[in-house]
This record gives sequence, C-alpha cells and structure tokens, in this order.
Amino acid sequence: MKKANLAVTAAISSLLAIGTTALTPSTAEAAEKEKCYGVSKAGKNDCATSTTSCAGTATKDNQKDAFVIVPKGLCDRLVGGSTTP
Repeated sequence: MKKANLAVTAAISSLLAIGTTALTPSTAEAAEKEKCYGVSKAGKNDCATSTTSCAGTATKDNQKDAFVIVPKGLCDRLVGGSTTP
C-alpha cells in the first residue's frame, strides 16, 4: 500500500511541477516588456500606484503614476507614455 501512495504522490508532484513551469513566463519574455506610465484608463492599470494599493484602482485616465505592461519600445510611441512615473 505504501508503494502505491508513493507512486501517486510522485505523479501528482510531477504534474504540479510541469504546470507551474508552463505558467511562469520566461526571463526572455519578461525582458521584452516594460511598464508604461500615464496611458492607462481609469480602473485599468496593471499594478499599485503611489496613491492606490492594487491593480485596477487608478482613479482617472492617464494618471501619471499608474502603469500598464506593454511590449518593449511601444511606450515611447504612445501619446503621454513614459517609462518613468
């Protein structure tokens, strides 16, 4: 009975490890993105701002301390976009 439990535990652990790896973005993918400040719509920011605590809480359009994640190089081409808050 112990061998069966060990086999099941090993199988579940393997599936969890594979699933976690598949959901984690690679370093290369992360390097191809950047934070773009000043272009998000109210309530559509990706993360906390200096005045709010979580994503989706920007209080106005184009809030200067709210950002969205965009492909690297895109932010400089957006009106009002900046890579710094």
